[in-house]
Amino acid sequence: MSIKTNEELSILIDKATSGDEKSLETIIASVQDLVFNLSLRMLGVFPDAEDATQEILLKVITHLSSFKKESSFSTWVFSIASNHLKNYKKSMFAQHPLSFEYYGYDIENGAAEDLPDLTQDIEKSLLAEELKLSCTNVMLQCLDAESRCIFILGTMFKVDSRIAGEILGITPEAYRQRLSRVRKKMAEFLENYCGEYGQGKCKCKNRLNYAIQTHRLQPQNLAFTSSKEKEVILDVKNAMEEVDDLAGRFDFCKTYASPETLNKFIKDFLQSTQISTIQSSGMEGM
Repeated sequence: MSIKTNEELSILIDKATSGDEKSLETIIASVQDLVFNLSLRMLGVFPDAEDATQEILLKVITHLSSFKKESSFSTWVFSIASNHLKNYKKSMFAQHPLSFEYYGYDIENGAAEDLPDLTQDIEKSLLAEELKLSCTNVMLQCLDAESRCIFILGTMFKVDSRIAGEILGITPEAYRQRLSRVRKKMAEFLENYCGEYGQGKCKCKNRLNYAIQTHRLQPQNLAFTSSKEKEVILDVKNAMEEVDDLAGRFDFCKTYASPETLNKFIKDFLQSTQISTIQSSGMEGM
């Protein structure tokens, strides 16, 4: 069952908080891809995104009874997810932070020439596409967590500035200004260094062996190109203002269906005896 109206959602939430497992499963399924894609862009890699998504969805389940229906459900979930991800310390890039200076230096000076063929007979065009999608996603890690979140909400999810301000605890004007600044910073970096999205000298097809050697590309684990693209439908993006003319520069911001392992985790959890304990502890903590 898909949720079509706010009234349907409200009924499902009432049933879920009363212990109806099927209603809870429907509610979680409606936001699971949203949370996964936000996590993927915030954290950079699939394993960290999957782990964080599990934690966020458990928070949503635990605190579902606290949803007052004063804002959209997507906005409420975005708020929970954004706060969790901005403070997430267990990801690879939280342990090993990146900067635009480092990334640019690596592009300019990384020894990408005269390396043996490490592509393991996998089609080079497929590896180049994987590297392009991975690289642009990792590039987001050069931003501080707040700026990264602003960029993702505005560029990928196209969230209206009023709602984005509510999610992030800033004014709509501050959100628009910061979104414009961070998009310009990203566009300038791409223009200067990237040969795929700008005028830079870096071409994915020429850096395959270097990326494999430095463990940035794993030929046997092509997470982006093996994932199914999926439009994530939101009720928070219909009135997004155009804050600049850069929208077409970031078409790498695709959305994906949640991995099957995540689907299985959520399904198994909702069918377990833990669910009543989680819901009870969440209601007691409110």
